[in-house]
Amino acid sequence: MIVGVPQEVKNNEFRVGLTPGNVRGLCKQGHSVLVQRGAGEQIGLSDESYRLAGATLINSAAEVFAKAEMVVKVKEPQPQECAMLREDQILFTYLHLAPDPQQTKALLASGASCIAYETVTSFNGALPLLAPMSEVAGRMSIQAAATHLEKTNGGLGILMAGVPGVAPAKVVILGAGVVGRNALQMAVGMGADVYIFDRNIDCLRQIDILYGNRVRTFYADPLLVELEVCEADVVIGAVLLPGAAAPKLVTREMVRKMKAGAVVVDVAIDQGGCFETSKPTTHTDPTFIVDGVLHYCVANMPGAVARTSTFALTNATYPFIEALANRGMVKAFSHDHHLRNGLSVHRGQLTSEPVAKAQRVDFVLAEELLAA
Repeated sequence: MIVGVPQEVKNNEFRVGLTPGNVRGLCKQGHSVLVQRGAGEQIGLSDESYRLAGATLINSAAEVFAKAEMVVKVKEPQPQECAMLREDQILFTYLHLAPDPQQTKALLASGASCIAYETVTSFNGALPLLAPMSEVAGRMSIQAAATHLEKTNGGLGILMAGVPGVAPAKVVILGAGVVGRNALQMAVGMGADVYIFDRNIDCLRQIDILYGNRVRTFYADPLLVELEVCEADVVIGAVLLPGAAAPKLVTREMVRKMKAGAVVVDVAIDQGGCFETSKPTTHTDPTFIVDGVLHYCVANMPGAVARTSTFALTNATYPFIEALANRGMVKAFSHDHHLRNGLSVHRGQLTSEPVAKAQRVDFVLAEELLAA
């Protein structure tokens, strides 16, 4: 198979879909890998390292898209990339389609088969290709919050850990999944006063066993969420419904009641965000203020630590890329229904039920479409 790796074009996105090590693995199995020049330069992965691994260096994204049978990316394709996709081509990347009807329409129009990292599953119901970036984003969320609590960055002027005689920041984390637990780990390490909410009691029990009285665990009762959010210095939005739009747990009215100078970090912004006041931002212009509350809603947070993120991501994605290249998409899906769960668009048909519900459009089950 001919596998193509274009340079990412989203604002301040420096991750890359394959490392030189991945390229070598594919080439040893007889596949051809096309890598756009400069794709990994910003994170220390030189063109020469890709060439030595066996890749063919390509001057433009247009040429990569034109020649590749499978395009491997990191972030959702931008409009100019969607226009380069074609029928019978595989796109394997993060898509986050639920809150993005324009991208959905563009991918449907392309005729390509588009597999979303974030909805590939595992035997225990986990999301193995979303997990590494959720780990990164969860840890980064506390870094971002601590930075923006500083008065010079628009916050209230609070030190996350406090000092003897002065209270630490109160951090409320909504969701105890991968993002929430990694945010929790960082917040506890920095000495914050941490509250975490979830509806999974077993998950809250595990946190209580690990952290004891260093963390306060709560069932996500709406009234209690509102009470604690309104008193928080930092609120981390870490709620995920796989493939679907994120629920709006924090209303505009709740934000209005928060402290002026408090910070919210909406890690769920890729799926539409879990604050009613959220809107996507970039690393160039990461924050905005609503009713005195500073919002950090960068849609590709892990892109800021792109080298770490690239290796963490490709460690997880490479076995699936290898399976698609070795077997072809249909056979790979027949061997692994977890990989098939990632299929969101196929030859002009939407195959993701959560996306269809979010956008109120029709869909076809992937297994039915592939069997036709």
